[in-house]
Amino acid sequence: MLAGRERKGWVSLQDRPRSGLGPLGGIAAALNHAARHGYDRVLTIGCDMPSVPSALFAALIDAAPAYCREAPILGCWPASLAPALDNHVEHDSKRSIRGWAERVSALAIEAPEPLTNINAPADLAMLCPRPEPQA
Repeated sequence: MLAGRERKGWVSLQDRPRSGLGPLGGIAAALNHAARHGYDRVLTIGCDMPSVPSALFAALIDAAPAYCREAPILGCWPASLAPALDNHVEHDSKRSIRGWAERVSALAIEAPEPLTNINAPADLAMLCPRPEPQA
């Protein structure tokens, strides 16, 4: 599922309560979707994080609400927090994930190893180097 963008063939959610609210708008959309469809929680991750240790996912899920200290977009949030997040997004001008996490007493979990983040073509090239041409 994608939040904040549309992609053909994927369930896409519009930011909530309106577009342009950054990552918390997408998380708010996901929490509301989960609450309406009977899910207990939402695991969030940035689209630029191709590899996350499975132990980190497990720790986030076990401790929800929780987020990764090094990459706060990576988190696990109870769907029951949807109304509180809607309120937070509407009234907090900073709209930071860390600020939201602090408000709901979410646990900050350290990644057991460095996380990979792809923000530029050079980052992708380092992750997936092309073989040297044979002479």
